Amino acid sequence: LQEVRDEFATPRRSEITAAFDGIDDEALIEREDMVVTVTMAGYIKRTPLEAFRAQRRGGKGRAGMATKEEDAVTELFVTSTHTPVLFFSTHGKVYRKKVWRLPEGGPNTRGRPMVNLLPLAEGETISTVLPLPEDEDSWADLHVMFATAKGNVRRNSMDLFANIPTAGKIAMKFEGDDADDRLIGVALLTEEDDVLLATRQGRAIRFKGDDVRAFQSRNSTGVRGMTMKGDDAVISLSILHRSGATQEERDAYLRAAPWKENDREATLDPARVEEMADKEQFILTVCANGYGKRSSAYEYRRTNRGGQGITNIDNLARNGPVLASFPCSNGQQLMLVTDQAKLIRMSVADLRVIGRNSAGVKLFDVAKDEHVVSAARIEESEEEGAAKAPPPDMTALRQQMAHNMG
Repeated sequence: LQEVRDEFATPRRSEITAAFDGIDDEALIEREDMVVTVTMAGYIKRTPLEAFRAQRRGGKGRAGMATKEEDAVTELFVTSTHTPVLFFSTHGKVYRKKVWRLPEGGPNTRGRPMVNLLPLAEGETISTVLPLPEDEDSWADLHVMFATAKGNVRRNSMDLFANIPTAGKIAMKFEGDDADDRLIGVALLTEEDDVLLATRQGRAIRFKGDDVRAFQSRNSTGVRGMTMKGDDAVISLSILHRSGATQEERDAYLRAAPWKENDREATLDPARVEEMADKEQFILTVCANGYGKRSSAYEYRRTNRGGQGITNIDNLARNGPVLASFPCSNGQQLMLVTDQAKLIRMSVADLRVIGRNSAGVKLFDVAKDEHVVSAARIEESEEEGAAKAPPPDMTALRQQMAHNMG
């Protein structure tokens, strides 16, 4: 063969090069609706929307993701294969992936740990998963709020995060006096939204989102959102929608709210009471010793940023430090996990609404030296909630996708 080659071989006359039309991998990906699910333990996957067939009202539904007993789905959104998703980490970095690059799996698979998908450093975890509109030109109209454990907040235009390399990008730099700080939450907001920060020692502050000026830098740790006392630290960032009610209207509503167990008559017009009830949000707070409560967001009055806040929950000597505080609704469940791998799931609707500065009630009867270490807000499973609400059909999921895409 070598002799034949030496005698008859001729140089290649055709040239092998990249496609002349510049086709990239993404152009070959079919545009398809996907259901993206994220678990409390950091697993993620995408599943074709068609895998979730429509059912008649009152059906038992089907499992959306296989999880370990101590894990649960904490985020679920419907979007397109070409939608960009941003991953913000506790170290202040941001990573980006298109949905089609996420691991695909059926409804009964667990997905893959995000630590295997992203170049995370040791001790770095993902704190927020944020899907964004596919049209990056519209990102300039979106704003994002950052919050750190030391009480700093920063607002940026979303277009600052349009170009993110594979290795990630600094979203917030911690250095100097803030070197031991960490990012605890990232959320989209509008000019009509308020920011709610809650701390480990039972304090909370609510202020207007536009009280924080829009920063042009990604390196700054922002401005003071809340003043910490001692070793206190912010543990959650929440976005609340304004109802348009005055302080007098909120006070009048709270004296005779529909959820209150009293016979006091509302001094507001019944139509106004109904309108405020429709817009009412509730804040669920959970403490390490298994105690917690659900309170109306109307009780969290708006103040200027930078203050020490107001009481979020009382009697921390009994309750232990606060580990989670977030908005919730009756169509959701609360899942608590302890440091001894015990867990409990309960319906949010079963928790009585009580005052903001109350001590709360027992949610989880933990053993001696046992503490709740994680709290997750999850959607009520259709097997458990079939009698309360019909499962979503394909049309509803597609409408949710359109809403998420703006």
